[in-house]
Amino acid sequence: MKAKAASGKTLLALCIACFLAGSFFSTWTHTFHQDNNQQIPINFPNHVTKLADEVTSDCDHHDNKPLKSVGGKSVDVMGEVKRTHQAIQSLDKTISALEMELAVARTSHNDGQTSLGIASNHSLQRAFVVVGINTAFSSKKRRDSVRSSWMPTGEELRRMEKEKGIVIRFVIGHSATPGGVLDKAIDAEDAEHQDFLRLNHVEGYHQLSTKTRLYFSTAISIWDADFYVKVDDDVHVNLGMLVNTLANHKSKPRIYIGCMKSGPVLSQK
Repeated sequence: MKAKAASGKTLLALCIACFLAGSFFSTWTHTFHQDNNQQIPINFPNHVTKLADEVTSDCDHHDNKPLKSVGGKSVDVMGEVKRTHQAIQSLDKTISALEMELAVARTSHNDGQTSLGIASNHSLQRAFVVVGINTAFSSKKRRDSVRSSWMPTGEELRRMEKEKGIVIRFVIGHSATPGGVLDKAIDAEDAEHQDFLRLNHVEGYHQLSTKTRLYFSTAISIWDADFYVKVDDDVHVNLGMLVNTLANHKSKPRIYIGCMKSGPVLSQK
């Protein structure tokens, strides 16, 4: 009987406790939803409050000067953007100035190279025309015929070079055995007439194109002339007519007078 009495009291106590708990919960819920406009003070953690303040500040940037909290300090965002833009403009101006200085330096460098080239040209012998006469070791009779006809010799040749700028030279290379009999014969002839232009080239019938190319490159390295002419030792030149013809074309840049052909020079029939 005592056990049943204790169980009844316990059950009654639990019922009363449940009733009181339900009443308290209903009252708290009704109070929370009673007025939507009524602000209920709620305590949030400090970092949540700071984050809310930052979001509110960013959302109000149309009405107030934009400020951003960084490390507890307010930063002027628009001011930072403006200063960055100004720094970029200043950098652009600096780059433009450096580019202009670089262009001026390049121009000065090119002018210096041009001046150097002009100075080197001044060391060359100035001439109106350089006439190179292709000849061979076995062509002494042809050379003598040229000297006795249209080509001045001795002092007359040197005077024509100095006064009229007309240079005439026999063009020849060396034999396959430099210092041999053929080379010594040319050395003796050149010592007598002083009218040879010696090339660093091995003489040969099948090397005439190379010889012509070397003649022009060698002549340009010695004389600064308006015209460079190449003829053979079996051709007699009317020197006066040649000079008059060249004088009529002196004002024309990069002029070529002669026979120009395209395609193979040698062909088999």
